[in-house]
Amino acid sequence: MKKIILLGYMGCGKSTIAKELSKKIEIPFIDLDEFIEKKVKMTIKTIFAEKGEIHFRKLEHECFVELLNFTNPIIIGLGGGTPCYANNHELLKGEDVLSIYLKASIETLVDRLSLNKSNRPLIANKDDVEMKEFIATHLFERSYYYNQAQHIVAVDQKTIEQTVEDILVILA
Repeated sequence: MKKIILLGYMGCGKSTIAKELSKKIEIPFIDLDEFIEKKVKMTIKTIFAEKGEIHFRKLEHECFVELLNFTNPIIIGLGGGTPCYANNHELLKGEDVLSIYLKASIETLVDRLSLNKSNRPLIANKDDVEMKEFIATHLFERSYYYNQAQHIVAVDQKTIEQTVEDILVILA
């Protein structure tokens, strides 16, 4: 069985969908950010603050490669920026990999992210207009990398169950 990689912008539902998919197909889910935090015993926020983004991106790449080298099947949820650094987008095309971009519209992302902005350092201090502009710019910059995924699943106006079903069709 291949490694299943879920990627997309923050708020697209990577963790939520991965947890549900994991239950359905009985393959463990590993969130890349959580894996990094456990490995270095620091939060992502602290790594950024104390060591800087370059150090974090290097660590993120190393941990991503480590997960891809696991012998057992796993579902990997990437951070929103992971595909955009250290040529990680090339790893989305591996033979032992099934990569899925959970694609959400700007409107969907704004709706979802405005509910818990305080947990998201990148947008915590932005009003809705600034947030929409920030997300639009980011999505534009990242779209090339996200679109390197082997499959795209749209999540707009879909329940968790409907999105998981779309993924199960790809896996069949």
